[in-house]
Amino acid sequence: MVTPTYLQPFVLPTEPCARERQGAVEFYLPPGQSRHPAVVLVHGGPIPKAMVPKPPDWPVYVGYGQALAARGTVGVTVSHRLRSHNDYGPSAADLADALDAVRVHPRVAADRVALWFFSGGGPLGAAWLDVEPARIRCLAFTYPLLADRPDHLLDARFQPVSALGDWRGVPIALTRAGLEKPDFATTVSEFLAAADAKDVPVRVIDVPNGRHGFDFLDDTDESRAAITEALDVVLGQLRA
Repeated sequence: MVTPTYLQPFVLPTEPCARERQGAVEFYLPPGQSRHPAVVLVHGGPIPKAMVPKPPDWPVYVGYGQALAARGTVGVTVSHRLRSHNDYGPSAADLADALDAVRVHPRVAADRVALWFFSGGGPLGAAWLDVEPARIRCLAFTYPLLADRPDHLLDARFQPVSALGDWRGVPIALTRAGLEKPDFATTVSEFLAAADAKDVPVRVIDVPNGRHGFDFLDDTDESRAAITEALDVVLGQLRA
């Protein structure tokens, strides 16, 4: 039986760590009992309701969670309801609920939280561009969708390109795949052009030979270097 592409191993070596699941939210915990910064990993989609395992149990998100825990940060995954292009509203509600659970967790430093959006989860980042850095320390995007695609229009609430006009200073990091899907690549270019026009700084991490999903599809030193750099950038903002 052929392994589905989304179940390919995370290309950055990681070690298992303590995990704690609370409903749709799972925490990857560093050793000890002290409080740590947290990074909430927001998967993409749409994901069919019947698909198993759900994205938080895919090796790539488990890998990011373990990598964060190894670096003294609580990794958090969220199972949200992005079943179709019309489900960003329910997904946004799921993310808000998850963030509430993260902030009250006894192992999390509530004032040091970052959000990291992947692929089709990118539009969910629009709602967080107008927050103060004191609330969210960093927004990260990896091979994201950031504007309308030819096959569907996004609700106005989920347009990161437009939302840049409301930016209030939260640091932004974006990992860009050089061999990105054309419709995704166009939205990334639109986002970066809008950021430049509005003087919004974006830390761009390029993966010139990386595909959409390079962190599990392209087992290369280039992929590992990009993942490591993105981790370093996000954690640097959490600890600034």
